[in-house]
Amino acid sequence: MKQNSKNLREIIAADGLARIMAAHNPLSAMLVEEAGFDGIWASGFELSAACGLPDVSLVSMAEHLATLRAIAQRTTLPIVADVDTGYGNAINVLHTIEQYEDAGAAAVVIEDKTFPKVTSLVAGGRQELLRVEEFQGKLEAAAHARKDPNFMIIARDEALIAGLGERVALERAARYAEAGADMILIHSKQQTPDEIESFINAWNGSVPLVIVPTAYPQMTEARALALKKVKILIYGNHAIRASVTAMQKVFAQIIADGGIHRVDQDIVPVSEIFRLQKMDEVKANEKRFLR
Repeated sequence: MKQNSKNLREIIAADGLARIMAAHNPLSAMLVEEAGFDGIWASGFELSAACGLPDVSLVSMAEHLATLRAIAQRTTLPIVADVDTGYGNAINVLHTIEQYEDAGAAAVVIEDKTFPKVTSLVAGGRQELLRVEEFQGKLEAAAHARKDPNFMIIARDEALIAGLGERVALERAARYAEAGADMILIHSKQQTPDEIESFINAWNGSVPLVIVPTAYPQMTEARALALKKVKILIYGNHAIRASVTAMQKVFAQIIADGGIHRVDQDIVPVSEIFRLQKMDEVKANEKRFLR
């Protein structure tokens, strides 16, 4: 199904808040749409976890792109693609934007870390940032490569994650906006919203902000909306965490019970999976076309 980049821009231009939920495959993306979210986060962390790999640039662009294409075929929501560091330097970014826009993404998020990156929230992780000028070149390349003017380039500012403080984070964000970023994603691993709220209140740049409140769940949608400068809220890893929670619980109960006789009543019936797979359409098409 075709994704409409304009839809995401329209949400951001309005007074509301775009609620974007992570997905790691088409089925999870379909559930995101059914739940009523405004968009899908094609999460590198979730896909890495689904592959049983750490989020340290081991999943290739081809693998992530294939997943995004499959998601785009099964949903109508705008997709925000997590492209990590852009899969290389500014020359690679030119190719990355071309491919992701063609695959159906409405936006990409490019972060200012060195390659290979390390996931932001891991304790004691290596968090090395690119020189500002080099990252500006990546953003300029991204803006140059897009064909659809509604396709959004979101710069992910990791200065707070790297422990460089608010001043550096603000300076970097301003330079990224100058280079053509449509929005700034400011990230924090503090367990309260204080650091993020301080940045937001200090931000007087020309572009709106994106936040990912994984580490500080006290940041509700109402609280983010009240900050006014925040236009996108990404729930960055809750699909994979929910999946793992459910599977661990069900698998443990089957082992403990010596069978599925108890868990069967607690999980969705097979008919619900058939519904998501649109088996009614298959049956109707069989009746119509099979001779």
